[in-house]
Amino acid sequence: MSEINENAGSIANEEVNVNETGAEAAKAKEVVVESAGEMAAEEQPILKEKKEKKVKAEVSAAAAVTPEEFDWDSYEKDGFLSKRSRADQEKQYEETLSTVAVDEVVDGTVISMNNREVVINIGQKSEGVVSLNEFRYNPDLKVGDKVEVYVESQEDKKGQLVLSHKKARAYNSWDRVNSALENNEIITGYIKCRTKGGMIVDVFGIESFLPGSQIDVKPIRDYDVYVGKTMEFRVVKINQEFKNVVVSHKALIEAELEQQKKEIISRLEKGQVLEGTVKNITSYGVFIDLGGVDGLIHITDLSWGRVNHPEEIVQLDQKLNVVILDFDDDKKRIALGLKQLTPHPWDSLSEGLKVGDKVKGKVVVMADYGAFVEIATGVEGLIHVSEMSWSQHLRSAQEFMKVGDEVDAVILTLDREERKMSLGIKQLKPDPWENIEQKYSINSRHKARVRNFTNFGVFVEIEEGVDGLIHISDLSWTKKIKHPAEFTAIDAEIDVVVLEIDKENRRLSLGHKQLEENPWDVFEDLFTVDSIHEGTVIEVFDKGAIIALPYGVEGFATPKHLVKEDGTQAAVEDKLNFKVIEFNKGAKKIIVSHSRVFEDERKGSETASKRSESENTKKAARKIKASLEKTTLGDITELQALKDEMEEKEAKSVGKKKK
Repeated sequence: MSEINENAGSIANEEVNVNETGAEAAKAKEVVVESAGEMAAEEQPILKEKKEKKVKAEVSAAAAVTPEEFDWDSYEKDGFLSKRSRADQEKQYEETLSTVAVDEVVDGTVISMNNREVVINIGQKSEGVVSLNEFRYNPDLKVGDKVEVYVESQEDKKGQLVLSHKKARAYNSWDRVNSALENNEIITGYIKCRTKGGMIVDVFGIESFLPGSQIDVKPIRDYDVYVGKTMEFRVVKINQEFKNVVVSHKALIEAELEQQKKEIISRLEKGQVLEGTVKNITSYGVFIDLGGVDGLIHITDLSWGRVNHPEEIVQLDQKLNVVILDFDDDKKRIALGLKQLTPHPWDSLSEGLKVGDKVKGKVVVMADYGAFVEIATGVEGLIHVSEMSWSQHLRSAQEFMKVGDEVDAVILTLDREERKMSLGIKQLKPDPWENIEQKYSINSRHKARVRNFTNFGVFVEIEEGVDGLIHISDLSWTKKIKHPAEFTAIDAEIDVVVLEIDKENRRLSLGHKQLEENPWDVFEDLFTVDSIHEGTVIEVFDKGAIIALPYGVEGFATPKHLVKEDGTQAAVEDKLNFKVIEFNKGAKKIIVSHSRVFEDERKGSETASKRSESENTKKAARKIKASLEKTTLGDITELQALKDEMEEKEAKSVGKKKK
């Protein structure tokens, strides 16, 4: 096959006339090349005939050139062409091709395209292929369009022209972007993708940032719908240091709406009804677009009834009629209302409704102090926690009901002018204090539940709404109770006796110790003064000690009465004998002493010895007296002896006492 091609090339050279112009020679060469394949299939005789024609052509060319001009070197290399003829031919050939330098931006023409590539002709011997992705910003690209491309290389490894449209756009892009900012121009950009806080926009081949707040005048809920779109923008900021560009589409819209906004604001009046579109919904209200001007419907102005969230009433992009309630001096803040377009529910409330009537409603709001019940749309009444139960123990309203509960209630107060109503549910039950004297008569016994403690007593509840107080002194006959917590506990059950009824203040005076007879009537005979009983020290403090005596009675001893016979002080849990030195039935107090036990025993023995000595002395004196009366002078000697004897005995007695 290579041999055939060589023969075809030789034939082409034979048929080219040296006197022809360069253009004609090129044309003849193209014709020969196209027919080379056909001639390769012909027989060898035809090739032989062509060689003969070649010899004739060479002879005629040699005859046309003088010997002085003939270039033998060229003849050996290229044939019979002269230097001048070859130079003209090369010049004419080069003129058919455009001269393009590498790293330049040139204009090209789209000659074909598919779903992946675009073929562009820039006048070179070969066309360039550019990826279709570089034209994403221009979805309307078609064959025949003029586009600018950047020449990266005239030939790659495959001999292909390498072009780039992206680089061509970026070549002078910064100059164009800066010019657009200075001149406030409107430019076109292609939104490539989403990013944090906004979108990435291709502007002149530069990736610029479009903030989410600058896409439109209304909040954007779905950014993805803008991806792949070509839109108009305005350059709002350029950071030359970091090569960052910020663009805005909102600025174009605002300029269009500004005039419309001025016209709307100039016509605003309180009470005016306008049509608007729901622009944004928040937890506190709804923003309405009035045609370039935004107004706010507060959540309380959406409906006469309770609204937990505005989404219960309106939806995004919904068209509504609203009334202007108020606006500031500059008319920048506009307060709108929706419920004001309908009559107030209180105005349509039945005239026959009065205090004492039973109503049914739904709990809409709960608070610690009570519950708001809606008996009709926009008509609410308050049930205070004190009106939920006859019990005097105020508890949280959540213990009785919750939001959403259907409840029956009685109207307690009704003010149509102020549009206020108070309700009660305890009134549906009879008041337990109406017949309190019959149900809880004095001295009657009942079971109660401990609800609370104070320093002075225990609050108990016999039944719901019936409370009573047990004073700390009425808890026990015998024990000294400092605090009720020592005797009972919260929610514990306790037996009580009704001592007194206070119907006006709804309180009962109760007792617990009265369930038993007063043991102090018996103790009066048991714990007589100077009687001795065994006791245990259970508590010691600065002023004395508490002594546990028999039969559950407690006595009190001062520090000086706690001294033992060996001089030490009595301690807790010491078991000792105590003498009653004071008994007070009214105050239920017993004063005892341990030291008195052994002190009185000692004093008793001394008193007995003194009493016996005194009696002996008295007897001796009487004897002396009798003898004196009977004596004579002769008995004086015996009397003196008797006197000496008595003095001696007395001296001995004194000596024993000193010892």
